[in-house]
Amino acid sequence: MRLPFTLLIDPVPADSLQQDFSDTFHEMESTAPALRVGELSTQRGDGIFETLAVVNGHPQEVEPHISRLRNSARICELPVPNAEQWRAAIAYAVSRIPQRGEIALKFVLSRGVEHGPAPTAWLHAAAASDFTAVRGSGVRVITLDRGYPRGVAEKAPWLLMGAKTLSYAVNMAAIREAHRRGADDTIFLTTDGFVMEGPTSSVVLFINGEYVTPAPSGAILHGTTQQSMFDYLRAQGSAVEYRDVTLDELRQADAAWLVSSVRLAVSVVALDGEPFPADQALTDTLNAYLLARTA
Repeated sequence: MRLPFTLLIDPVPADSLQQDFSDTFHEMESTAPALRVGELSTQRGDGIFETLAVVNGHPQEVEPHISRLRNSARICELPVPNAEQWRAAIAYAVSRIPQRGEIALKFVLSRGVEHGPAPTAWLHAAAASDFTAVRGSGVRVITLDRGYPRGVAEKAPWLLMGAKTLSYAVNMAAIREAHRRGADDTIFLTTDGFVMEGPTSSVVLFINGEYVTPAPSGAILHGTTQQSMFDYLRAQGSAVEYRDVTLDELRQADAAWLVSSVRLAVSVVALDGEPFPADQALTDTLNAYLLARTA
């Protein structure tokens, strides 16, 4: 089947014993109307999502993505997704899309229609952008204040900072600001000077002989591809660590990467307008490993 591919899903409860979900899947023509005007995902960004890569017919990091979707649902007080149903939906979609190339598969759970049936869920697969060039040349990055101090998620859980929500307006605004400043991407900082993440990526640094990423917390998502990167580095005998990282440590790092599910690992080659050291050979090796995964 050609791309894009859209599948509407009738969510079943998390504790359902149902095993065959075929009657809950509805293939849609991607250009046809599918959501109602009152849908809260579009009215208010009131929903959650995940995007995983499918490489040559192999969906990547299915379990971490489903686990993170379920965690986002708990934070947002949405019905917790049935993991078996979402595994089946992903498998269903993968069986109906091209088996060659890189594909971005996005799945969404929305609060639904106000005063109506809830929740709403769907899955959408489209050809991934060609990131070959940026994987090979790296990105110029600026740091931007996210507007929150470290620990805000624990103090103000209603901010939903640990959830991957559809409310991405700030994230996209940060990338536009990077472009205005002659850069490609952004690394968010807390107001008290700690590294967080990128608008669409995790941050990994090489500092004093070990690979470090900011500790996942209520405000920082646990990156699925970052976890795969750390699995590879551990297998190679390298030291990896989750911990708080200061802006000064970022500036003094020996190398840094932005890591995400579809773009994979890209080197930071400039930081706030200054050249930044990059290890392109390692970046190439990391991406070769990430692209070769079958799960």
